[in-house]
Amino acid sequence: MAMPRNSTGENGFCFTQTLNFSHPSPPPGEAGRTFDTPGGQEPCGTLLSNGTASSSVPSPSDSCAEPLCSTTPGEEETRFGEGIKYVSAEGEELACGWGGFTPRCLQLFNTSKGVLFFLCVASFLQGMTVNGFINTVITSIERRFDLHSYQSGLIASSYDIAACVCLTFVSYFGGNGHKPRWLGWGVLVMGLGSLLFALPHFTTGRYEAHSAAEMGVCGGNQSLPCTQAASSLSSYRFVFMLAQFLHGMGATPLYTLGVTYLDENVKTNYSPVYIAVFYTAAILGPAAGYLVGGMFLNIYTEIGREIDIAPENTLWVGAWWIGFLGAGAASLLISIPILGYPQRLPGSQRYIVMRVSEAHQLKDGSHKKASDPDFGKTVKDLPRSVLLLLKNPTFIFLCLAGATEATLIAGMSTFGPKFLESQFSLSASEAATFFGYLVVPAGGGGTFLGGFLVNKFKLRCSGIIKLCLLCTVSSLLAIFIFFIHCPNMPMAGVTQMYEGSALPGGRLNLTAACNAECGCLRETYSPVCGSDDIMYYSPCHAGCKKVSESLRNGKKVYHECSCIEKTLLPGPGDAEAGKCTSSCAKRPLLLFFMFVVILFTFLSSIPALTATLRCVSDRQRSFALGIQWIVVRTLGGIPGPIAFGSMIDKSCLLWQDQCGEQGSCYVYQNSAMSRYTLIAGLVYKVLGTTFFIVACLLYKPPPAESAPGSSDASENGNCDLQEHKPSLPAEEDI
Repeated sequence: MAMPRNSTGENGFCFTQTLNFSHPSPPPGEAGRTFDTPGGQEPCGTLLSNGTASSSVPSPSDSCAEPLCSTTPGEEETRFGEGIKYVSAEGEELACGWGGFTPRCLQLFNTSKGVLFFLCVASFLQGMTVNGFINTVITSIERRFDLHSYQSGLIASSYDIAACVCLTFVSYFGGNGHKPRWLGWGVLVMGLGSLLFALPHFTTGRYEAHSAAEMGVCGGNQSLPCTQAASSLSSYRFVFMLAQFLHGMGATPLYTLGVTYLDENVKTNYSPVYIAVFYTAAILGPAAGYLVGGMFLNIYTEIGREIDIAPENTLWVGAWWIGFLGAGAASLLISIPILGYPQRLPGSQRYIVMRVSEAHQLKDGSHKKASDPDFGKTVKDLPRSVLLLLKNPTFIFLCLAGATEATLIAGMSTFGPKFLESQFSLSASEAATFFGYLVVPAGGGGTFLGGFLVNKFKLRCSGIIKLCLLCTVSSLLAIFIFFIHCPNMPMAGVTQMYEGSALPGGRLNLTAACNAECGCLRETYSPVCGSDDIMYYSPCHAGCKKVSESLRNGKKVYHECSCIEKTLLPGPGDAEAGKCTSSCAKRPLLLFFMFVVILFTFLSSIPALTATLRCVSDRQRSFALGIQWIVVRTLGGIPGPIAFGSMIDKSCLLWQDQCGEQGSCYVYQNSAMSRYTLIAGLVYKVLGTTFFIVACLLYKPPPAESAPGSSDASENGNCDLQEHKPSLPAEEDI
């Protein structure tokens, strides 16, 4: 029997003439086998899991002229009248439910939009918890459980470590298994991780913190204990690491199997839009985490207890644990409907048969092995799957380009608030909120717009890579804005001497004649802004002797500061708690071009992901995403913050002094910070541009003219049987 010709040689059928179907390589004696169908109907072609169509009907004129399988009106009424019974051609149950419990009301959600909604909620919760709450509360956790910075760094890294460990296993076996079940159990594990993260609050004693009103002023009690024994509370870091490990395990299926499940169950043209909406929800999650987490941190951790310190005090610990309880409970609830979805949505098989493969063509033809329906179901095929991906240069360079972009995103998300805090002299909470307002429209809008452009212009794989290249070049040009910077606010003893002259050789000198008798300590950093618009290390270093509370804004006001001179009247001046406000004229320009950099960086994310899905065989999509995530996390997500952090630390002017040991950085030199940020950004953007160029040049698409009339399908990225229905000669026989 004649084999059907198609536009790709794999699975994108676009029939323009009467064809005879046969199973690929049928066993001897079975080529003419027929299938019995109820009601004496003509049998329809069976859609295999890899998208190929098979049938034993001598002539498909009566059975396949209509889109996929036709049913008589009576049978359709019976199917929907007697109960919910969606069954695939392979006898697989396609109803939404749990086991035999498939109520009719649930079938309203058994659509691609229903799946998208629940996956968006899951990705929103993941982003809010891991990238929002964790980053917001890490300082409070260090303070509450006596953790060092490297220990909190290990807590943050545990998420990426777990993801790297689980990605290969989950993407390989989950990609060929029941994806919604993998997704549902993953979200459930993620919820358990959130609940575990909040557990130490309930298993430790109450947190006690008291501060005298006169603490920190000249002549006050300046003693701080420096010889504290290591607290037993620090061992709770292992609980936090385990919770983050569960977060990483649970989120692994979400961004591999979740993406491919959406891609498989919608038309090819709509896939980028669905994926863009999914990732937009994941980006909005961290923004919500910053805002909600910051709100909870203004509540004292021991709810209901009276406390005599304010949130601005370095001893304050906010209610860091509330967000994790809420996110954990929500994750457990959202996992239930996800577990009820079928392996394939009803009607999705027509999208499989309409799909036009754009997989990169290897010279030796080994890419055709992935089209075998039995390929990838056992561990034996794992090495061959890895080898096929490694032999795909387009996939490799897309992974490397993704790693460079991930480095920038990870670095900017970690140190973006710190950059704004230093350049514009903001508080940490103000900088985090400001950065959140910047990322939501730029990151979320760029992500959605990227998927929309791919769908709008119906781009094929090579066109998508060119779009990524255009976005990368645009952000590369915009990153030159870091040539400019805002000047540092003058700070006595740090950027200038107490008399107003510059410090020789950049050396620090916090002691002057006006505060020599105060006995000030370097351990007590509490910046104040003098009435002379100069910042001071602390009220003590400004020589302030009295303190009161401002009726205007509730901030502490220090009086009789011997190091501050009044502008109009002679005598000591006043100081207000907090940094001096910056009036940088370059602020709007910096913010605008930072917005452009973030916008174009995120604009290429969904097109790059779509290109990755298109350049590999259908059966390798989940596994390819898993391998890509490993490369992105190993080369980008994990080392990105480390690389950016080490470069930014070189611009530090004032380090924290923890009883003689160097702690974190208090004050950065803005010019050096901009310069190092520019260098890091240029290096990674140039590498990303290079990788996209190489991926575009090495991409070898399948033959475009594989069947008569397939050119239209190639242009549209799919092959809609409904639209081409009039061209079928079989119509004349009906």
